[in-house]
Amino acid sequence: MAVPKKKTSKGKRNQRHAHWKAKAAVAAQKALSIGKAVLSGRAQGFVYPISEDDAEA
Repeated sequence: MAVPKKKTSKGKRNQRHAHWKAKAAVAAQKALSIGKAVLSGRAQGFVYPISEDDAEA
């Protein structure tokens, strides 16, 4: 089993955590942007299925 050879510093740990949180914020912003584009009908290059039940109603 792999084991780290030395203790990771607090700074390195905090930097890694901050990067992980920043990636989540960017992904959330992209998802919101795509959702708004789909709802407003401005979506280009984004394919999503439309059920026939919703189209008739």
